[in-house]
Amino acid sequence: MEITALCKTAPGLDIIGGVKARRLFIPVMLLTTLVFCEKRFSPPPAAPAVTYPMHETHPNESVTIAVDPCDTKEKLAVFRTNYKGYGFYPVRLIVTNDSGQTLMLQDLKIEFITARRDKIQPASDADIYRRLANPSKADTSRPGMKLPFPVGRKNEPISKDVREEYESAQFLTVPVTPHSTNSGYLFFDTVGMDTLAPGAHLYISGIKAEGKELFYFEIPLDKAPQDAPLQK
Repeated sequence: MEITALCKTAPGLDIIGGVKARRLFIPVMLLTTLVFCEKRFSPPPAAPAVTYPMHETHPNESVTIAVDPCDTKEKLAVFRTNYKGYGFYPVRLIVTNDSGQTLMLQDLKIEFITARRDKIQPASDADIYRRLANPSKADTSRPGMKLPFPVGRKNEPISKDVREEYESAQFLTVPVTPHSTNSGYLFFDTVGMDTLAPGAHLYISGIKAEGKELFYFEIPLDKAPQDAPLQK
């Protein structure tokens, strides 16, 4: 009797209909996931930092940091938004940890030092949002040219896709485990500045391993890129 009771269908419960609903639900969810993944920012995997032209290695600490400026059409093509048109200079930061210790980045400090010795910190998500929402403050284009407005609905100055892109692209100060590479993008507000002028460099400090701070990194940014330069 107990077995029979367990096998009985509860009143109003349609098992066949439930199975059909599940069969329909799974492909819909899969399609939704694929569409969502396509919208996420997905740059090419970063190579070890030592393979980039602009890098600095600390042999005693077994750590290499590289910077890869997005100053060519090919490198800028990874973004849907033309950040350079809004006055931002995107730079990819690559940290390779060849040591047996985890690198802690919670106190990481990064400064873009211009040829005139101006110090610029990476733009935050809020900084980028304000600039993209009000691009007239950074109109660096020639007369007659229009900036690429990422317009959503009238009450949304920036679309969700654009916000997700720069939020996902930002370099995260998460620990770098032994024998691994972390990378991400930095956005510097360089309106009216010559980013590749002789003397421009990136100053990086605050990286720690087992509570001890590593020596600072100073990577020149005034070297010519390897591929064809971006035409202005």
